[in-house]
Amino acid sequence: MKPIDMTVAALAEALQNKEVSSQEVTRAYLDNIAREEANIGAYITVTEEAAMQQAKRIDEARANGKDLPKLAGVPAGIKDNICTKGTLTTCASKMLSNFVPPYQATVMEHLQDTVLLGKMNMDEFAMGSTTENSWYHVTHNPRNLACVPGGSSGGSAAAVAAGLAPFTLGSDTGGSIRQPAAFCGVVGMKPTYGSVSRYGLIAFASSLDQIGPLTKNVYDSALVLNEIVGYDRRDSTSVKRQYADFTKHIGREIKGKRIALPHEYFGEGLAPEVKEAVLAAAKKLEALGAQIVELSMPSLKAALPAYYVISSSEASSNLARFDGVKYGFRAQQYDSVEDLYRNTRSEGFGAEVKRRIMLGTFALSSGYYDAYYKKALQVRTIIVQEFQQMFEQCDAVLAPVAPTTAYRIGEKRENPLEMYLGDVYTVPVNIAGLPALSMPCGTDAAGLPIGMQLVGNAFGEAELYQIAYALEAALQEGGSGK
Repeated sequence: MKPIDMTVAALAEALQNKEVSSQEVTRAYLDNIAREEANIGAYITVTEEAAMQQAKRIDEARANGKDLPKLAGVPAGIKDNICTKGTLTTCASKMLSNFVPPYQATVMEHLQDTVLLGKMNMDEFAMGSTTENSWYHVTHNPRNLACVPGGSSGGSAAAVAAGLAPFTLGSDTGGSIRQPAAFCGVVGMKPTYGSVSRYGLIAFASSLDQIGPLTKNVYDSALVLNEIVGYDRRDSTSVKRQYADFTKHIGREIKGKRIALPHEYFGEGLAPEVKEAVLAAAKKLEALGAQIVELSMPSLKAALPAYYVISSSEASSNLARFDGVKYGFRAQQYDSVEDLYRNTRSEGFGAEVKRRIMLGTFALSSGYYDAYYKKALQVRTIIVQEFQQMFEQCDAVLAPVAPTTAYRIGEKRENPLEMYLGDVYTVPVNIAGLPALSMPCGTDAAGLPIGMQLVGNAFGEAELYQIAYALEAALQEGGSGK
């Protein structure tokens, strides 16, 4: 089997057994990137020379008998809002087009013995659902090049789907891992808030952002998450606790598991093909011995406006640091400090980022704070409570990821509100800080992937992987394998 066709688990095992070298695997991926990247546009930066040097170092360490982590020598792509020391990190923005971080994000420290293939394209500052908002180029969906790959982690999802990386890391603020995973037909995990350090993740909305893996299958996702979770004193939101091996329940039967179907997720606006595929997945789970429970989440409609108020408000605060003074892009023409700020931000940010900064600044302004931001925080509390009530009656929640499959590039570019509506099923998870896994569960009439998500209780990732793996095996002949 060619390296680019192997799973992360198979690659890791082959590398450990010295059946293949990291240099051979890395070269195979770099060659595939050279062939396919022009059509896909998944990368902003490809670190070819550094990747081969890193692969050589790992091969030498393995040959000398050094004890290495499980994923040592496996190549990976990293979303371009995660800081990589010495490697350009742009957030797909003109504002950071010359920013080379002097430090590593914590997740990169955890993955220091994996091989960095490069930095993935994304919506600018992670604001968008299509990866059309990149300052660099549009990313295309490998399943249909005329369609969007989703966003904001569109480059990360497209790379895994196209065989341009065995796994990638993305960030999920309101569905930005799960939605592109669904559109591209791969597996995406948004972990529990606080389980993966955000140190070195360039912030969009600090109370919502979470780093997670995108992989070919469920087992690979659990392997990668094992490597990146853990307490980090440099992240004030990091949770100090012991994390068990996420693969420990994989392969066990799911008989008796209670899976909730909140009826609000299956109402108006959901494409019939998506609804049919997700409900068919529920039937598969039922056939495996799970119990399907119909519940209600009345606040679902309020989640989307609450999310956009909270996330835009936090973005307004977080992006205030990009002023042309400290680092990043600086306008060339200005007559005063005020002009410098205004011109730098006008020229450095794209339209979608400006739109959300203005929305957030308005929501936080005097006279509107109580009407918008405070109200959104109250809705957040209600959503948390509703999830808590559901998890008293179930082990996981099954829902669609997006109302439709991938749409055509440019189709929603002039209608941002319609694009925002596509996040209706994903944002409640981020608001509540819960884990959720997106996986393919079918295709539509055009052959485009349909995604479903399993939502778990806080720190319930191991149980989600158990359920998802069993379903994956039922949906795909032969299962996911190791």
